[in-house]
Amino acid sequence: MHADTTPARKAAALAAFAGLDREPGVAKPDPILVVDKVVRRFGGLTAVDVDHVEVQRGSITALIGPNGAGKTTFFNQLTGFDSADEGSWAFNGKQLKGVPAHRVARAGMVRTFQLTKALSKLTVMENMRLGAQNQRGENFFRALIPGSWRRQEDEITERAEELLERFKLDAKRDDFAGSLSGGQRKLLEMARALMVGPELVMLDEPMAGVNPALTQSLLGHVKDLREEGMTVLFVEHDMDMVRDISDWVIVMAQGNVIAEGPPDTIMSDPRVIDAYLGAHHDAPMSAEEFEEQLQEAEAELESEIEEKA
Repeated sequence: MHADTTPARKAAALAAFAGLDREPGVAKPDPILVVDKVVRRFGGLTAVDVDHVEVQRGSITALIGPNGAGKTTFFNQLTGFDSADEGSWAFNGKQLKGVPAHRVARAGMVRTFQLTKALSKLTVMENMRLGAQNQRGENFFRALIPGSWRRQEDEITERAEELLERFKLDAKRDDFAGSLSGGQRKLLEMARALMVGPELVMLDEPMAGVNPALTQSLLGHVKDLREEGMTVLFVEHDMDMVRDISDWVIVMAQGNVIAEGPPDTIMSDPRVIDAYLGAHHDAPMSAEEFEEQLQEAEAELESEIEEKA
């Protein structure tokens, strides 16, 4: 990768967001993914209720929010791992509601998981080969004729070797995936996702469970995805990481998108502060308010003791 391409890609991504409103659902200049009125309910609980979201092509967008905000559930709807009750979404103008996960990936939209899905009893190389699409040898009759698929398999293996070297996993190519560390499994999952040649990469907490030694490596790989022309949408709780690599931030709380904006300013947004810490969290508590809360807590405790007696 040439050094002069890095600032150009970053600058282009930032220029696309210049002057945009900081309101939920703001229109983007060139969205690769457009989501409309997506709702997912579990019994009486509405886990996701997203009115409108657009993800800008060629950017790194962070999806943040407190625990239980609905971020992973939202990911599951978009990538075909769960079905939405209402709404629709389009990737490159193609509607994807109801499309199964393997066809979503084939369209160029791939994801990783918070808990890695590496096949532990297969080798690292075998995991990589499985990530390739449209393999001729998977057809029963073609499999009987090695000449019809051997060349393609060699090309797939070569591509896998290049990615393993890039992610510094080439020395592990013949090891079982189950023997890798948590951070190495994250790297493997990201590398395997790239076997598809995706346009949009969706990462669900890529840094979760990763030791500090591999964190910087993963950060670098995420930035590289943008520099190679891909779009990244990722879920993350580490705000330092969000500020470091994202061009734009979308904030969810209680299933809704409540704010959008650049990473440098989004965490000072009152809506975001309230979502993470609760409304009026920073208002000083008077002695009377403190005493009132103490009495309420003591009354609840006494009530529980009486019920148990």
